[in-house]
Formats: sequence, structure tokens, C-alpha cells
Amino acid sequence: MRIVTFGEIMMRLNPEGYRRFVQAEKFEASYAGGEANVAVSLANYGLDAAFATKLPDNPLGEAARNAVRRFGVDTASIVWGGPRLGVYFVEKGASQRPSKVVYDRAGSSIALAGRGDFDWKKILKGAKWFHFTGITPALGGELPQICLDALKVCKEKKITVSCDLNYRGKLWSREEAGKCMAKLVPHVDVLIANEADAADVFGIKGEGSDVESGKLEKSGYVSVAEQLVKRFGVKKVAITLRTSLSASRNLWAGMLYDAKMRKASFSGEYDMQIVDRVGGGDSFGGGLIYALATGKKDQAAIDFAVAASCLKHSIEHDFNLVGVKEVESLAAGNSSGRVQR
Repeated sequence: MRIVTFGEIMMRLNPEGYRRFVQAEKFEASYAGGEANVAVSLANYGLDAAFATKLPDNPLGEAARNAVRRFGVDTASIVWGGPRLGVYFVEKGASQRPSKVVYDRAGSSIALAGRGDFDWKKILKGAKWFHFTGITPALGGELPQICLDALKVCKEKKITVSCDLNYRGKLWSREEAGKCMAKLVPHVDVLIANEADAADVFGIKGEGSDVESGKLEKSGYVSVAEQLVKRFGVKKVAITLRTSLSASRNLWAGMLYDAKMRKASFSGEYDMQIVDRVGGGDSFGGGLIYALATGKKDQAAIDFAVAASCLKHSIEHDFNLVGVKEVESLAAGNSSGRVQR
């Protein structure tokens, strides 16, 4: 099954270990971006995953392409040109000190892309699924319309569309996000979010939950999903349930709501000791897409997605470097972490 993702890939720079930016004498370099992370997950699960973007025609652009290509992602749809590769810096948090992200992505090649750069009928030829996130239109310029162009071709070709709302307050305001995403989400079949995203972008809130305090109420999440379905007509809504006890320890679960059945399926909850949180949501999206695209029922799909993301939290940098058997083993209850010999 061919799945196409579209968005920005950047260079990630972070101090060694858990050092703060002000302590850093050198930075580790890796490459990542929301939709690129999903493509890598899908390729690792054995699917035909393709990633579309625009990169500068220089060694850094080549390095970014190679970062996903080494895991089997099809990079033939990458467009070359523009001034630069975006960069972001990550300071990994620990205990009660939160992680921090600083962006240096203004004026990147993808942010300055034009509608004529992407031939969506060609890019989506043979595709069964298309995935993007709210980060891509948030980059501004012509990207909101470029995303809409892709979605219109998906509708013509009857390609399933998934979107992770992924609100980023450092990229655009709540008002800008709400206005733009309200035009894109009606074309989406599977919407991925968390309670904060739904509230920030669409003003949709669930009763009995407080994200900042870590208090979560499952019935509130069902209400959020029902409101999203009513407003936009999406077929399924997936919501991650994170209880943040500290930067180092989170409780992690998820819910998948089916609009037709009016039924919510909840995963079990994992108590995670976090190595690297960045990319955790993308690994959830990748797991969910794989599970649904390969015909898993809703309960099995949400169990797979949450287990996949739980494993990602134990892996340095953004890519989720696990296979199907590892995820299915954890989803089946093998969570002790005992040495495998």
C-alpha cells in the first residue's frame, strides 16, 4: 500500500544528553519533521511510504533527504530549490524541567514553495493514503493553498486523508490556525489531535479535563471527538491522552472514535520513563495509519498506535525505529523490558 506524506523536514540540533542550551559546547545533528517522522514509521512497518517536500539543492538538503531514504522512504517526489533548510534546537527536559524547542526555520525552501512546485496528480499516483499536519499550512506563504490542492486531488482519486492538528503557537495564532484548518479539515477522513490542539485551533473543549494539571477525564475526550465529527464530518477521530507527571515520567494512552458507529475505543495506559519525547505524537500517527490502512479494527488500531508511541519515547531523536513485531509484542502486554536473548 502506497502512503504519501507532505511537510517540512529540518535539521534538529540538541546539546548532548540533558544539557541546557547555555551549557552546550557542541550539538548533535539529526533530521526530522512531523510528516517525515510518520513516513519513516510507515516504511519501518513495511509499507510503501513516500515523502514530499521542497529542499535546498545543496549538501544539507541532500543530507535531509538521505536521512529518510536510508529507512526505505521514497523521496522521488521531493522538489529541489529555494534558499535554505529549516533548523530547530531541542533542549531535553528532565524531572520538573520541561523540554524546550527553538525554531530557526523562517524562509526555508518549503515555506517559500509555490503551488506550481507540486504536481499532485503525479505525486499521488497509486496512493491509497495521504497524510499532513497542521504544521505545514502554519508555515504560511502558499502552503495553505498547496495543502488544499493536494486534498482536492485526494478527493478525486478517493484517497484516504489523515491530518494531525499539531498546533504550534510559535508559528501562528489560534485565530489564524482556526480559520485555515476549518477549510482543510472537511477534506479529512481521520483526524488526530489532543485536547489542547482541539481547544487551541477550534475552541472545542472536553469537560472535566485540565491539560496543565495533568487531570484527564475520558468522557471529555469523547465529547471533543463528537464535536469534531459534527462540525467537520470526519470519519474517525484519534486523541492522545497524556498525563504529564514530570518531564521524565508520563502516563500515555489514546482513544479512537468512530463516527459511523458512534463508539469510542480506549487503549490501555503506559507508565513511561522518557528518553526523548519529541516525535512522540508523530509515532502515534504513524502507528494509527499503519493499523487502519492494514485493516485492523478500532480497538486493535488504537492499541497498536499507543504501543508504537510508547516505544518511541524510549528512543533518541524523532524517528520511531521499531518494527511491527516489537509494537505488537508490547500491545499484547509484554511490557517488562526484560533482556531478549
